[in-house]
Amino acid sequence: MQNASYSFNVLSAMITPAVLISACGTLIFSTSTRLARVVDRVRELSRAIEQFSSDENVDFPEERRIEVDRQIAIHARRGQLIQRSLTSFYVSLSLLVAATVAIGFVAVFSRATWLPNTLGIVGTVFLFYGCVTLIAETRLALRSVKSEMEFTLKLRAKYQERRDVASAEMGENRGSRIEDRGSPYAR
Repeated sequence: MQNASYSFNVLSAMITPAVLISACGTLIFSTSTRLARVVDRVRELSRAIEQFSSDENVDFPEERRIEVDRQIAIHARRGQLIQRSLTSFYVSLSLLVAATVAIGFVAVFSRATWLPNTLGIVGTVFLFYGCVTLIAETRLALRSVKSEMEFTLKLRAKYQERRDVASAEMGENRGSRIEDRGSPYAR
């Protein structure tokens, strides 16, 4: 009976890191998706550069180029943070799996009893670091969105200003034509 209890305790201890292993897997999946979105966005910005570099009819090309340069710089930094985070999650996953294996090893050979705890703690530290890195990446993502919104509002204001100037010029032209013909009541 005591042997069964010992086996159950060993099995329970081996399953304990599984919760963190599952968390690592989920974080790896979602972080990989974030990386794919950054790659897609950079490709979209690359196409935008080609478009307004080759098309002479693009409005406000210099402002667009400055904004695209800013966006690419932000996305490059985001990519670095995501890569660092993914590496951290993979290392954490490896260490937590190794901790699970080490628990079985210690149960069988009664040697290196410190190993499972050390692997588990170091794996958890890497998991924590990866999460902190993702917080920094999220802040950059929000900065990027804010920058794009500000740029869009700036473009909208420039277009509105252009329409206002054109409308004012048309009003002046219309007014001068009426003056040329004279008043309809002067006959």
